[in-house]
Amino acid sequence: MRQKTAFVTGSSRGIGYGILKKFAENGYRTVMSGVSEEERAAEKLRSLRDAGFDVSYIRCDIASAPDRASAFEKISGKYAPLDVLVNNAGIAPAVRLNVLETTEESFDRVVNTNLKGTFFMTQLFANAMIGWKKTSLDDDGYSPRIVNISSVSASVSSTNRGEYCISKAGISMVTSLFADMLAQHGIPVFEVRPGIIATDMTAAVKEKYDKFISEGGLPIRRWGTPQDVAEAVFALTSGAFDYSTGQVVNVDGGFHVRRL
Repeated sequence: MRQKTAFVTGSSRGIGYGILKKFAENGYRTVMSGVSEEERAAEKLRSLRDAGFDVSYIRCDIASAPDRASAFEKISGKYAPLDVLVNNAGIAPAVRLNVLETTEESFDRVVNTNLKGTFFMTQLFANAMIGWKKTSLDDDGYSPRIVNISSVSASVSSTNRGEYCISKAGISMVTSLFADMLAQHGIPVFEVRPGIIATDMTAAVKEKYDKFISEGGLPIRRWGTPQDVAEAVFALTSGAFDYSTGQVVNVDGGFHVRRL
């Protein structure tokens, strides 16, 4: 049986790494990527390889068209057809400013990575997946899927990082658009919205969220983990939810539940 391959953008740490590891543990060939050179990810790569997992690394800044094209060419050349694309790469504002002060530079930096990068990475692989499906044999079992990682910030206002919220809300529409377009080709597209997840990105606001959680801000009173997100992503790519293309899955401890 053909070994499946998963490509997870922004997977050298945090949520992306958790997702990548989940696929590796389940027999996938995996492609890790990040904005740093491979040497920066060497320790994690070595750990996965020592465990017997098939993992490679591609440097890719998804805000860069040449980087996206290079990643696509490398993956297409070595791993085609790709079975799972997880668009996870994303950044937060370098400095949090309220919406009355946010700069164009910060807006462009965040939106170019989180939204524009996700859109055009999806476009690249969506077109390729359509072609790969046409040329695959029935016994290949080729059934590609795409998962976009957004955030609860897609629907929750944070006025001191408006550009981040806008970028994540945009990912929701990217998911809807591609789910609509690709349904006729049998390629499901999903969105996963993580909540308060314990990663390097949230370490700087740990005390704030510790207090929020302990006071009942979340129905499930604990931090989320990259593993929580990985479980949801892997489930969505299992085939069990293919008729639910375009679906949004909240991984947020119940934060999205409206309560009195």
